[in-house]
Amino acid sequence: MSALIRLDASDNVATARRAIGPGEEGATTPVPRGHKMALEPIPEGAAVTKYAQVIGYAAEDIPAGAHVHVHNLAFRDIDHEHAFGSNLRPAPEPERRDHFMGYRRATGRVGTRNYIAVLTSVNCSATAARLIAQAFTPEKLAAYPNVDGVVAFVHGTGCAMGGDGTGFELLQRTLWGYARNPNVGGVLMAGLGCEMMQIDWLIEAYGLTPGPLFRTMNIQDVGGLRRTVEAGVAAIEEMLPEVDKARREECPASELMVALQCGGSDAWSGITANPAVGYACDLLVAQGGTGVLAETPEIYGAEHLLTARAAKPEVGEKLIGLIEWWRDYTARNRGSMDNNPSPGNKAGGLTTILEKSLGAAAKGGTTPLMGVYRYAEPVTEKGFVFMDSPGYDPASVTGQIASGCNLVAFTTGRGSAFGAKPSPSMKIATNSEMFARMEEDMDIDAGRILSGGATVEEVGREIYETWLRMASGEKSKSEAQGLGDYEFVPWQVGAVM
Repeated sequence: MSALIRLDASDNVATARRAIGPGEEGATTPVPRGHKMALEPIPEGAAVTKYAQVIGYAAEDIPAGAHVHVHNLAFRDIDHEHAFGSNLRPAPEPERRDHFMGYRRATGRVGTRNYIAVLTSVNCSATAARLIAQAFTPEKLAAYPNVDGVVAFVHGTGCAMGGDGTGFELLQRTLWGYARNPNVGGVLMAGLGCEMMQIDWLIEAYGLTPGPLFRTMNIQDVGGLRRTVEAGVAAIEEMLPEVDKARREECPASELMVALQCGGSDAWSGITANPAVGYACDLLVAQGGTGVLAETPEIYGAEHLLTARAAKPEVGEKLIGLIEWWRDYTARNRGSMDNNPSPGNKAGGLTTILEKSLGAAAKGGTTPLMGVYRYAEPVTEKGFVFMDSPGYDPASVTGQIASGCNLVAFTTGRGSAFGAKPSPSMKIATNSEMFARMEEDMDIDAGRILSGGATVEEVGREIYETWLRMASGEKSKSEAQGLGDYEFVPWQVGAVM
């Protein structure tokens, strides 16, 4: 047996009426905006559904009209049946072929920005990298109008890790992915010298070729911090004229690869912003572009909807394999897949990971799932794909950019100040109240879908057309505020020794 719930969309707090028995007075209880109310009586143990899917089980008898949340809705693991390829809906042929103004690279890929990246192999060289990047002030870069900036990508690992384990491979792929992201025109990689993540190993493993636009150095070899900073600044000064030669030219929308991301979600995420991004993703896929969904723990409970869209059985099997790895990973670390939603998500009306996942998966639209990739693995398929990652937004987006994403679409219901250089990040608000409160941070108000001011399709097209403008150089709100220098967070897995 299952029972239905609905969300309340009133401005502040709704009043839910409990079931009234013989001789009882009408009892009411406050329900925060966006939270759930039972449409009918729900007996203890019954499945509760939303989006026509199970989101939990009644922990007690729930009267019709009562508030449904963490106090009376319990999580249980669900084993879904998978019907691979049973819901394949290819994107329709577009009426026109869209274009944007991008940077064509020698590799054939197209960038939406033109940065110089200072990458670190280990935390020990983080300060050197920051000091090198800080030397290139806006005043100093004014002579190079086609260079978007010099950015230090530093992290807290790179040593005291196994040289043949998952964590080592993740970091290698991430560093390599940033070095070859099409939004990066030049690279300086700085290390200490004695770390586990040796720069020479990275070059050998991934075929990177040092040259005028790819320089490397180690603090121990150069002779200390001061000399390293001086040498790094000199190397980038030599790069700048060459990187500045890049010019935007007309490129097809098929060259866009968008990271589909959500953070600070609320109950409206799966009703407004996420479906609108999904519609935009469908429009992009119709143009031959690529949308990359991630955050594996946040599709848990919705994976059967994605495997039904698997273009090939092996694609669906690979996705199931990721879910099983995460089940084992959380169990080994004495956690639960239901550790997510966060406290903020719950305050916004989300109750279980099943509910959150069903809303999060909507960002992927409706077209076939063409491929499933490991964290930071290069995405080679066009269309809608999935990349394994944790649900922690900075770590997840870091992997998506390393996989090749040249734009980021980030939906939020609670509010988020997020950016992710070198790829411009668009933020889409799920509700108009938060959009108005954080207008300096939000690019799109999807809350208009609730008020009837716009449809999912209209907001989705607005998002897609904004992608084209941002890809052509229009700044996102996060870029205008300088966000993106501190959100490089490679996923760290494995023992630190």
